[in-house]
This record gives sequence, C-alpha cells and structure tokens, in this order.
Amino acid sequence: MAAFHFELVSPERLLYSGEVEAVVVPGVEGQFTVLKDHAPTMTTLKPGVVEVSESGAKAQRLFVRGGFADIAVSGLTILAEQAIPLDELDSAKLAQEIKNAEEDVADATLEEARRLASEKLDQLRELKAALGI
Repeated sequence: MAAFHFELVSPERLLYSGEVEAVVVPGVEGQFTVLKDHAPTMTTLKPGVVEVSESGAKAQRLFVRGGFADIAVSGLTILAEQAIPLDELDSAKLAQEIKNAEEDVADATLEEARRLASEKLDQLRELKAALGI
C-alpha cells in the first residue's frame, strides 16, 4: 500500500509525524479512512479514536477530543483540541478520575467552579465512551 505523510498535533505537543498507509478519523459526519491521494477535504472532529496504520501492520491508536482534519495533496494533518495515545491510558485510573470529577461537581459552591468541574467530567466521560469501557 502507498504511504503518505501524517501529522497529529495538540496544543501541548506533536504526537505523531511520519509516513503512514492509512488513518481512520472520527469526523463529525462519521468515521472515515484516509489513504494516499485522498480528495482534499477539511472537516471537524468528534471525540473518538484515530487509528494510524503504518507499514508492516504496525498500528497506533490515539484518542482525540475535537479539532480539525485537513487532507491536502501533501498529506493529512489533524489539529486536535486534546490528544492522548491510548497506550498511556489506564482504565482504573480513568474510573477514579471520573469519580473525583463527579465529587468536584457535587462539592462546587461557585457557578464558575461548577462549570469547570462539569466540563472536565464531560471530557472524561467522552474519553471513556470513545474507548468503549
């Protein structure tokens, strides 16, 4: 299979840059696969898992929360609001973080603190749903 250039960037860091054979992207209008010579497209992303297929059947999976995918002649670039490699996630730790966030929402006395705690809880629940755990 022919390779093309792919980059995944979050505000914190460059998570991936290299030649790949295929990338499965969670677009807001549905999941789609990008291969070499894909038609130029720009779309927004929904929370979900990006699956990167490298040569030799090696694959990586990364969770993204929002952002944009830009497919051009030069390749695919994903600019994610948040991105985390799945191999860095621990389901027990995620469950504990959700529990802590739920407690933070319940304990918040100020409206701003409640809003921020609710936003964090929503993000954690999106991650859990995307992982299917």
